[in-house]
Amino acid sequence: MDQNELKKLVGNEAVKFIEDGMTVGLGTGSTVKFMVDALGKRVKEENLNIVGVPTSDRTAKQARDLGITVKSVDEVDHIDLTIDGADEISSDFQGIKGGGAAHLFEKIVATNSSKNMWIVDESKMVDKLGAFPLPLEVIPYGSKQVFKKLEAKGFNPEFRMDENGNHVLTDSKNYVIDLHLHEIDDPHALADYLIKQVGIVEQGLFLDMVNTVIVGRQDGPEVLQARP
Repeated sequence: MDQNELKKLVGNEAVKFIEDGMTVGLGTGSTVKFMVDALGKRVKEENLNIVGVPTSDRTAKQARDLGITVKSVDEVDHIDLTIDGADEISSDFQGIKGGGAAHLFEKIVATNSSKNMWIVDESKMVDKLGAFPLPLEVIPYGSKQVFKKLEAKGFNPEFRMDENGNHVLTDSKNYVIDLHLHEIDDPHALADYLIKQVGIVEQGLFLDMVNTVIVGRQDGPEVLQARP
């Protein structure tokens, strides 16, 4: 199976965990897109009654187009389960997210969810985090000063640009800086340092957060319980 087939596999598997009456956080990214498609199919075929809480404008549009009821995180009193992708998951189930520049909204929804599930193809499973560049969402004002501080710390920062050489903007119209760290020895200490820097709105380390991981492998989906 190629990568897209693995993504579709885990997307289909993930929607089996969604029950009638649930409020479900809908992540962002290429793997989640397959999951939302599968969820739309269940809503249509089974008259499944769920509310989706999207983590990006593009997921919201996809869900609406499929007939899924969509509400913002501020319009619901709880979220039963959030299903999202991840860019990297370590052997102790810590994660890096934000390759799609949606990690701020993703983290807001995740931290307000009773349970979190990540769905990935097997290429995202690693021993230690860091090979995938760590995304930061930063306020444009003063962002070059933040960049300089990160550079001085040896974090190898890089502004994320689009194909036209313009800054990639998040849904909140902020910039993204990616840190090329190669290996993160102490994710908790790094997360703590980054979030205290004025101008950094959120960083892409998702720590002690995920309950279930579904990994797309060549022989089928593997469901891993990370935390109760």
